[in-house]
Amino acid sequence: MVKLILIAAASFLGSAAAFQAPAQASARTPSLLKATDYWDPLELSILGENFDTFGNMFPHQDFVTEAEIKHGRMSMLAWTGIWATHEGGFGLGLHIPGYPVCDDWTKALGVFASERPTDFAAILGLIAIAEGESVGHSGDNFRGMGSKIPGNNGLDILGLKKKLSAEEQARYGAVERTQGRAAMIAMASMFAFESIPGSVPLMDLFGAK
Repeated sequence: MVKLILIAAASFLGSAAAFQAPAQASARTPSLLKATDYWDPLELSILGENFDTFGNMFPHQDFVTEAEIKHGRMSMLAWTGIWATHEGGFGLGLHIPGYPVCDDWTKALGVFASERPTDFAAILGLIAIAEGESVGHSGDNFRGMGSKIPGNNGLDILGLKKKLSAEEQARYGAVERTQGRAAMIAMASMFAFESIPGSVPLMDLFGAK
């Protein structure tokens, strides 16, 4: 299987294990992170518990956490796709040999889909699984009544979870969320760079055009 599909598959399999809760944990555990592990001076993470003008006005933390993890993974995949199809790698030289080359990253997905339809279909399938697991059968996560552990797509077919302690699972889960946030910011910066000249000075240092 080609490198990009392996990268995408590994990200889903690894993250499934990282966010699989320990056996003794409740199925309603919203996150393996403790309240003291993140900065939230405005207590936005508990809106609806500390303030709720109208019933069910704010989503439960399960819903928010699932959305963040899912979109972080999609952004990491998108960021990988940009480097995989750009021969110069914006000065970093990260193009994957054998993959199509497209200097305009905004058109790279269409080029990739037309030249590597099988690879594109496989990646699209992984995304569909992630979306389906996110909203398909877990119940009403918006109101905190779902059964799904945020981030767990049920893809631990290699049994990676069994090789990790609860502490390691929590650490890898935190690492993935941090990298996902960075990827979301990176993709946002790419759109800003494309639409507002000079908005991302760092890209000028890489020689991006």
